[in-house]
Amino acid sequence: MRSSGTLFRLFALAPLALLIVWQPGCSSTSSAPHDDTAGLVAELTRQSDAWDKAIVRKDTAAIAANMSEDFRQIASNGDVANKETFVRNITAPDLTIDPYTVEDFDVRVYGNVALLSGRTRMTGREGGAPFTTHYRYIDVYVRTNGTWKVCSVQTSRMPS
Repeated sequence: MRSSGTLFRLFALAPLALLIVWQPGCSSTSSAPHDDTAGLVAELTRQSDAWDKAIVRKDTAAIAANMSEDFRQIASNGDVANKETFVRNITAPDLTIDPYTVEDFDVRVYGNVALLSGRTRMTGREGGAPFTTHYRYIDVYVRTNGTWKVCSVQTSRMPS
């Protein structure tokens, strides 16, 4: 992976969130009013999977709709991106992200807050040059007025 430019900022950013297949062994807790932990985990898994697919196809509206207005992303290099910057970077015309999967996926629900974490290897092209990145991430979702939105993403780069 190149160590400068949009790709570094972006995939230092990238959790991009998660072609996820939830596995029953994932831990979760809940203090949700209806205490339907399995249902909440399934709902969040579907939502994050849809977000990943929107990112791969560069569906700006779908990407932004999953994010809170005060969204923040902390990249592996310490850079911080807000919603506008994240969406602009992830949909840049010279960036192509190949479909990806998430390993070690985990969902933990605490009332109206959920932590989704895992790791992924991502490939694609930026400016015509191929890239590969491997990272661990955590996405924080918050439920407001019955709707879950990702409000915070943090990534840590892992050796390839």
